[in-house]
Amino acid sequence: MPIARLAPVADNFDYGAPAGDAAGLGLSLSIFADRAHLRGELREDGQSAGFRIAEVAALDALRDGAVRPLGEVVLLDCPVVDGAVLASLARIDLRAAHAGAMVIVSTSLAALDDVFACLDQSRPQILVDPGRAERLIALGQVLARLPGRRVRELSEEDRLVLLRLSEQVALIAERMEGLRPQEVRRSPAGPPAQDGASPLFRFTAAATGAARQPAAAQAGDQLVRPALPDPRLMRRIIRQRQMRARFFDAELFADPAWDMLLDLTAARAEKSRVSVTSLCIASGVPPTTALRWIGQMTEAGLLQRHEDETDRRRAFITLTEKAAMGMADYFAELGEAAMSAV
Repeated sequence: MPIARLAPVADNFDYGAPAGDAAGLGLSLSIFADRAHLRGELREDGQSAGFRIAEVAALDALRDGAVRPLGEVVLLDCPVVDGAVLASLARIDLRAAHAGAMVIVSTSLAALDDVFACLDQSRPQILVDPGRAERLIALGQVLARLPGRRVRELSEEDRLVLLRLSEQVALIAERMEGLRPQEVRRSPAGPPAQDGASPLFRFTAAATGAARQPAAAQAGDQLVRPALPDPRLMRRIIRQRQMRARFFDAELFADPAWDMLLDLTAARAEKSRVSVTSLCIASGVPPTTALRWIGQMTEAGLLQRHEDETDRRRAFITLTEKAAMGMADYFAELGEAAMSAV
């Protein structure tokens, strides 16, 4: 059922009275955005999704230094940031993390690195230049995390977006299968798989992989680990993959997780750092989609966030040791065949 577009309503709307089926959900939503037309749109979408609107205000409301109550869900729009906005975001991030509130932030690609760096506590959803459908999906994901909650039926456009994401999940699941047998090469003293990691990205030992290992590995002896592949090879594979977009629709071959793993593997071998904006570009998909993959892969123990020791306003993304070992083992097993990999 398409989301109905309501007539603009003044910001002094009676937020205590939930609209439609909001009473059945009861989650409170705080909205902060400088663009007046967007505040109205966000309010409509929040009400249509079943939220009780707690507050709708400009970002200035976060800068006055007063401690104001937050909703259980906080929706922020900050396409342009300055020192005051970043300080407000950092405060909201800490308060939301402490209270268990869920945060959705929309921003621009130009401001993404700054916004990402100061939101390191509440595990927010970050959307880059989102359309209305993307915001609705983000609100739906919030509701989907809550047991016993029901989300309103999505429009046909929203369903197509979710279907596309599901297809990408299935594709990367097949890709990551190639890394599974490498887990058995690790020493018993190595770190275990991260608890709660998504099955989509979990490194587990396949029985066939264990049977192929040398006797020393099966006996638990420490093996010499393969080195990371040559970064020049990684960059060549990346260029070849990007070349396909000259002849076909780029979305036809979209494989964001693999493209990000390749980029980060090259950066690790080069001892260089990768910003979240750069990684989003390397993924070959829209930034909001890339951020979802980064979040998923971080939860799975493949990627990790590193703060800049010299500038706390910056953060970078790197491979975890587990992911680096998987990439090294994968390309070592490919051997010379890696030269023809795309």
